[in-house]
Amino acid sequence: MIFVAELDNTARARIEDAKALLRAGRFDGATYLCGYAVEVALKARICRTLNWTEFPSTGSEFQAYRSFQTHELDVLLRLSGQEARIKQNHFPLWNAVAMRKVESRYNVVGTVQEADANAMIQAAEELVAVL
Repeated sequence: MIFVAELDNTARARIEDAKALLRAGRFDGATYLCGYAVEVALKARICRTLNWTEFPSTGSEFQAYRSFQTHELDVLLRLSGQEARIKQNHFPLWNAVAMRKVESRYNVVGTVQEADANAMIQAAEELVAVL
């Protein structure tokens, strides 16, 4: 199990990692980490919504919670109980980040341009803050 505070710390750390990758010209990795940061922030929000102190992290811990064992941002947003608020108040941010797919980790290097990476980092940072 992962404590909620650790999830929050991890989400913020992945944003900082994305910024470092951006400075190094590694735009694909930067955008991938932004999606991961939002994923982790959503899992922390799910915990707060359900009044859990920890989120399952291993296969055996997920036995009774299979629907929570996902990397799909849209599913996690719905499970967080924050879908209406985020889509009403932060839709452009959500839309920018939700375009990221887990499979993007297999994209050819050089797929993402600097401007897109910048936009993704900004959107992810703001979403992590409001989640």
